[in-house]
Amino acid sequence: MGNAAMLRDGLPPHRSARYQKRALPKTGQLDGGKCRVMADFADTTSAGIAASAPHRAASIEGRGSWIAAGVTLALLSVSYGSPLLVVVGLKPITEDLGTARQVVALAGALTWLGTGAGGILMGWVAERTSIRFTVIFGTVMIALGLTISASGNIWAILIGHTLFVGLLGNGALYPPLLVYISRWFDRRRGTALALISSGQYIAGMAWPILFERAMSDYGWRTTMIGWAVVMLVTIPPIAFLFLHRPPEVPTAFFRAGTAEERRIVLGLRPNTVLAIISIAGFCCCVPMAIPQGHLVAFCSDIGIPAAQGAAMLSVLQAAAFTSRMFWGWLSDRIGGLWTVLIGSVCQALAIAAFLTTQDEAGLFAVAAAYGLGFSGIIPAYVMAIRELFPAREASWRVPTVLFVSMGGMAFGSWFAGALYDHFGFYAPAFMTGVVFNLANLALIGFLVMRQRWDGGLRSQPAY
Repeated sequence: MGNAAMLRDGLPPHRSARYQKRALPKTGQLDGGKCRVMADFADTTSAGIAASAPHRAASIEGRGSWIAAGVTLALLSVSYGSPLLVVVGLKPITEDLGTARQVVALAGALTWLGTGAGGILMGWVAERTSIRFTVIFGTVMIALGLTISASGNIWAILIGHTLFVGLLGNGALYPPLLVYISRWFDRRRGTALALISSGQYIAGMAWPILFERAMSDYGWRTTMIGWAVVMLVTIPPIAFLFLHRPPEVPTAFFRAGTAEERRIVLGLRPNTVLAIISIAGFCCCVPMAIPQGHLVAFCSDIGIPAAQGAAMLSVLQAAAFTSRMFWGWLSDRIGGLWTVLIGSVCQALAIAAFLTTQDEAGLFAVAAAYGLGFSGIIPAYVMAIRELFPAREASWRVPTVLFVSMGGMAFGSWFAGALYDHFGFYAPAFMTGVVFNLANLALIGFLVMRQRWDGGLRSQPAY
């Protein structure tokens, strides 16, 4: 295996310890033209990848990496409040506009779909401009979309959320920021991706109760406009001051994958593996969207006050936030695919529990268990893509998986509303979620078995 003869630290065979000693300075950090020599470098420590190297090797991680991750977490904690407005306001918006619940749920669904599609477009833009530009542009688009949604009828909400809040707004933030942060890390990439993805759950903890109170006191239209102002005041200055380009990595330190590896992944064609992962992501995001999109309305339907339903949604998001760092730590050690599989099993058990529980205390417990289970799945998908494919393909492969997965979020949110309108209760929606979750387990289980048969991941994945 000539290609496998690459040293575990990512350097060519003829450029081992002697080359590193000559080429790498002993002090400094690989940020702003310097680099730091660190021991035991490995791109990730997932299954089948050596956790350490026999020689000292370069790592791109440093203080600047964690600053970038912390800033990104703060930005996403604010931006992820925008899709929650429709979730919290599902019933009052439906009653005010005199429309069906599934139509308002469709606005939230199309926001997710637009975010995924926008990620592909804005990922390309970010590669050619800067992450600052895409984040500031996306923030302005979200504010514009919320203003449009608050100004008119259901069509204004659908257009405002799909095109502006989703496609041009959150699509310019979440997918490009995931790729951006993945390029600041090599050894703790799973942990970093889990950290920044926790912005969704910080938003879920902080904003639903605030939104519910504001909608009760001032109405949903005023609440949307007020949140648009909050985003314009907070996100652009932070992005302008703190979002810098990730470190330039000398090509000698990292490899992009051999020609053979670019043709075959887990014994299959690369695009076949990408398609399987994408479909699996769709199937797992259908059940993922149901509690997040309908929990407040579900509680109200069974006699639990809307304020308690909003608190329950916050508990779900808090549990997800609490556990996400564990999932990131786990993915650094067992790999992305295994983490997806384990998280999906936990999600399936929790979504099934919603079918058997309708008292308030029981639902609080199930919501917390659900948050603990599903929170690590999406970052683990990103981790798996970075493990299986060359780094230069991340800017389109990661957004592609996110687009299809968010299509699952969109379908799940809308279809649950459609099933409720048809049957008058949510049990069929939760049952549908269980079925899709089982399909996800079958697809990811197939890839995990291929990984085991293939002897694990490639010996040293691309940076």
